[in-house]
Amino acid sequence: MIVDVHAHTPTHRDAVPDDERRVYTGWRTDRPVTTTNSWADYDEAMADADVSIVFNIAVDDPEAATGLPYRPEDTNTSTAAFVAADPARRVGFMSVDPTRPDAVEEAERCRELGLVGVKLGPNYQDFDPLSPRATAFYGYCQREGLPILFHQGASPIRHAPLRYTYPLVTDEIALAFPELRIVMAHMGHPWGKETVVTIRKHPHVYADVSSIYLRPWVCYESLLAAVEWGAAHKLLLGSDFPIANTGEAMAGLRRVNAITEGTALPRIPDEVIEQIIHADALGALGLSIKETS
Repeated sequence: MIVDVHAHTPTHRDAVPDDERRVYTGWRTDRPVTTTNSWADYDEAMADADVSIVFNIAVDDPEAATGLPYRPEDTNTSTAAFVAADPARRVGFMSVDPTRPDAVEEAERCRELGLVGVKLGPNYQDFDPLSPRATAFYGYCQREGLPILFHQGASPIRHAPLRYTYPLVTDEIALAFPELRIVMAHMGHPWGKETVVTIRKHPHVYADVSSIYLRPWVCYESLLAAVEWGAAHKLLLGSDFPIANTGEAMAGLRRVNAITEGTALPRIPDEVIEQIIHADALGALGLSIKETS
């Protein structure tokens, strides 16, 4: 089974009207990214995945994303509706601001809607991931078996503090909450080595490879570190839709060794690449697919 653990909920159920279309040039260096998209766009992008984990990030500043509302209530309700339309192929994560007084209340509402994990972007949501309110929320997630996928690493958004996304922050969280299942997004790019030594030491901490294949040296260096530190089995496939799609993610991983041609650089073993693509992500995160009759 191929599981794409990192995809963003479509912004529109139907085709995007021309006056609501948004394009952003900061996510990729080779082309702009259309950040508004439909349910049909998502299905096309996920065609090579058997299952995808889908979410958005709840932020107070709507212009940080597409210019559309991303309040927790809107974000989570739209994700739940999207997942409910195809529960055999979609797994939904909620997003909350853990510093809000109603964070647990919103999480409970989302669980009733069928969302089974959490996506947090402390840099985008502008909260200190080691603050008391944030760590109290992690304790709730650990008790309730809710995995958390953290945005980790760089962002072109100016107002998003990089210090909140440094991979060693996740080490602190995992030390305090050893049973909490965590995914470190993007292998913490460009801090791949720091991500690798973190996932290596914590049994329930993983990293996804979303978007790293868009930067060949970062991809190669990060995967090589995972191989050399014996942590490649902790890596999960992710596309980062709408920035990329599942097929593009797999193809990017499979050409990682192109950068070594004509050099003495070590190759990433083919079996490691296939292991990432076919990783049992749902099992790692304690999740399952809803059975449909």
